[in-house]
Amino acid sequence: MIDPALSRDMAAKGIDIDLTLSILENMNAGLYDGAAAVEVAGVPPVDGTSIVPAGAGMRYTVDHDAAAARLALLGLAMPAGAVVHGSTVTLDRQALVDLGERLYAHTAWGVLNGGSATSYADTKKNRSLGAGVFEAVEPWFNLLAPLCQGRPKGVTPAYINPDGSPGASFIMLKMRAALLRASRYVERFGQPDRPVLPFFQMTSDATDLPLAAAYADYANDDWIAPLIAATGTDPTHPRSAKQPLVSAFTHASDGRPHGIFDRAYGRPHSALALPGGHGQGFRVLAPIYRELLDAGYRYAYLGNVDNVGYFPDPAELAVMALSGAPAAFEFSYRTPVDIKGGVLVQTKNGGRTVVDIGQAISFERVKSIEAAGQRVLFNCATGLFDLAWLVPHLDDIAGRLPVRVSDQDKDAGRYSQAEQSTWEVVGLIPDPLGFAVEKGERFIAAKLLVETLLASSVAGTIDGSDGVADTARMMSEGLRAVLSGPCGLRLERGAWRPS
Repeated sequence: MIDPALSRDMAAKGIDIDLTLSILENMNAGLYDGAAAVEVAGVPPVDGTSIVPAGAGMRYTVDHDAAAARLALLGLAMPAGAVVHGSTVTLDRQALVDLGERLYAHTAWGVLNGGSATSYADTKKNRSLGAGVFEAVEPWFNLLAPLCQGRPKGVTPAYINPDGSPGASFIMLKMRAALLRASRYVERFGQPDRPVLPFFQMTSDATDLPLAAAYADYANDDWIAPLIAATGTDPTHPRSAKQPLVSAFTHASDGRPHGIFDRAYGRPHSALALPGGHGQGFRVLAPIYRELLDAGYRYAYLGNVDNVGYFPDPAELAVMALSGAPAAFEFSYRTPVDIKGGVLVQTKNGGRTVVDIGQAISFERVKSIEAAGQRVLFNCATGLFDLAWLVPHLDDIAGRLPVRVSDQDKDAGRYSQAEQSTWEVVGLIPDPLGFAVEKGERFIAAKLLVETLLASSVAGTIDGSDGVADTARMMSEGLRAVLSGPCGLRLERGAWRPS
């Protein structure tokens, strides 16, 4: 039985009470205990075949006849830059980009937009990067944290301008980058029968209406309005599906049976509304994936909204089409700021999967792997799916993704959280591709507000940071490159503006 006051609070916060109670029953029945850990044997190497380096020197070799047949089904031929060697064909990055740009009309892109910026701006979490790091950005943190609390993370500032003003939002940058690519397609090949690079999203009850309100403003913004008019693609009216919210549960230290966490921020009868993990997206977004395939789209990018480096990459699209792989995922070498998220591992049965630090693998285990001389590949939370493969397998994936329970200690209190992780899907897909990307180009992520501030170059001297200062410089350089390149911005009078 739920206390009536707690039940009213849960309903007011948009929590799906029936789903919450179902998860609670399964927790107390021990159904999630088997998902507590993954038997990790090590980390896989970047071999150029199953994991393809995707930087400036990117090259991809594949059987010529098989690749040509796959392209023919898409109405495409090998690009002029492809070089044939016997039975194989090799494409460098320039040739891959040429081919990939032709695939924009076959591709959609989406974001996981259900999270609020509460954990992102949580003081305890932001102090976890090490002594001296938080202190180096604390004045900026105190300025921005109140602007983030309770808002959809996607509409919070993705950077700080050199003049100290908040920058454009994460989602605004993504919309602009994708629209510039759509514009490139229209310039090269003309207007197609359907929108180029349409946008889709998974929201939640907490973020859906605020996002819609923000998008209504974006539609008239000079950052994207001219591009919408030029391309006929309008990301401010996305295909959208809502993820249900669930409640936090009592902390493991409180013993079993678990109950509903009812003391959020120390207030009695106060629940904490949380997404049930982005892995729910395979069920929630299933109608959208089916609709896209029926509309003639073959590929779908999916990524986290908080990664400034995530936008459609034509070279990756080309490799997908050439290889016939069912899916591909981006990884970069882990840095000292990558403490929340997933890592790619080799399991003891020879498979590969992504496991979340803290949920499926301990941070101590990650550090021990690195101490043994292996470089850990960190999940960039960017996937590229062949819809022809994905759509028939959606129900199976949704049922097989594990639910993981992790204990949290944040400003809201000590509680446990039950989540399905999107990226453990890697372990459920036969022979997926991996792209080894440069962190400063494709993974400028901000799980924590401190990371946004470090990338914005607002930090003072960082002492005792165990490599954080070097990572911050790399992220800052990457941010400037993304803003000035894919986002088509210029720095003018201390702020980034459309070129």
